[in-house]
Amino acid sequence: MSRFGDGFAVRVRDDVRRLPAPPDGVLLVGGSPLRALRLGPGAVERLRLDGPDAPDGRLDIAADPGSERLAARLLDANLADPVIDGAPVDPARLTVVVPVRDRPAQLDRCLAALDGLQVIVVDDASEDPESVAKVAATHGAEVVALTDNVGPAGARNAGLARVTTAYVAFVDSDVVADATMLVRLTRHFADETVALVGPLVRSRATRGEDGRARWFERYDEEASSLALGRRACSVAPGSAVGWLPSACLVGRTDRLACGFDPRMRVGEDVDLVWRLVEAGWTVRYDPAEVAHHDTRPTLRGWLGRKLVYGTGGAPLARRHGRSGAPAVLTVSGAVAGAAVLLRRRWSLPVAAAGLAVGAWRLDRRLPEVPGRRALAARLSLQGLGWAVRQESALLLRHWWPLTALLLPSRHVRRAALTALAVDAVVAELEHPGAPYQLLGRRLDDLAYGAGLWLGALRSRSVGCLLPRRPGPTRR
Repeated sequence: MSRFGDGFAVRVRDDVRRLPAPPDGVLLVGGSPLRALRLGPGAVERLRLDGPDAPDGRLDIAADPGSERLAARLLDANLADPVIDGAPVDPARLTVVVPVRDRPAQLDRCLAALDGLQVIVVDDASEDPESVAKVAATHGAEVVALTDNVGPAGARNAGLARVTTAYVAFVDSDVVADATMLVRLTRHFADETVALVGPLVRSRATRGEDGRARWFERYDEEASSLALGRRACSVAPGSAVGWLPSACLVGRTDRLACGFDPRMRVGEDVDLVWRLVEAGWTVRYDPAEVAHHDTRPTLRGWLGRKLVYGTGGAPLARRHGRSGAPAVLTVSGAVAGAAVLLRRRWSLPVAAAGLAVGAWRLDRRLPEVPGRRALAARLSLQGLGWAVRQESALLLRHWWPLTALLLPSRHVRRAALTALAVDAVVAELEHPGAPYQLLGRRLDDLAYGAGLWLGALRSRSVGCLLPRRPGPTRR
């Protein structure tokens, strides 16, 4: 059976390096996790990587198995993105499940955006179920009323059990997801391995009568933890996008028969994505499509939600082992990164030694192509930058209670100050111009890190706090 439907195509990403690999081949370097893939003349011809069409890198899937295998390798390695030109599914084949507990005003706005689609509203034991039922009836939505509060995972499962269509979307009641956008996302299912796809989820402030948003809402609009970047991605642990928020998802109903784990009140979306990937299915992130999620209206609620997110780290690490690690570091990269953060007289030679070790290892693993050693050196330098970035995040976000405890040490203070400078640069690159970025990012890190340690203490496990070495993430 063919993996790809009629008219399916892929295109090599523009951030992938293309190097000549004699005779007549091409070496692609990029993707996430970073990898190098050597293509022979046949693959180069299929991708139009030579001649006047060299910048294109498009592969139109033909009936031959060779083009399908090539497309699958490129997509799964995040070296290429799908070209979404085909028609979406019939809207009648899509049902939307909306879990809710009270919040009738937000539910009304959510359902208004879903006009034209079948909708199942799952009332998760609201204190005022009549208001929820009234709003649902106004929009012609079916209501499943639960007598006991089971949490978002259990509520979604209750709705999923009532779905009879081939495709299902999950949209939270405080999210506005346009019906046509959800239908457009179904075009990804032209790839038969895709089980789940999610859009970019942007935060939207709940402005008062004066039209002004609170400072933390303005920050969250530009730098929400639910917004996972502007690059499309095949989602997996260790990739540039390692999970998807359940605020808005579209999936194949039969592939989601396992459902969300009702025992998880937080992190159930990450758990679902990782279980699907472990089962061999594809999960995709499409930031070309956008849903809007309401920010928390109070600073306490905003920070409280960050803390709750953090508590999900320990159960995820317990279930999924190495996938739940907060950082991925080689030994040489970790040592070199630490030397940079410490800024001692010996930091430069130690970092240089780490770069040399990394370049030597890469040189041994890269295919025999012209300029291989120079490429290995560049990739090693890139790896050092990534190590410094991850270690900065560890000090300021995941390990901040330990960092604070050790601040009397001048070495820790120096590393923390360097990490703050590195993080400021990273923040500006990721969210240029975001207001109140310094304050908002620090409070976000403090709340999430506190939740992470609280979860670790509750579970009596530090797996969610320990980095891992590169390699397969399955147990």
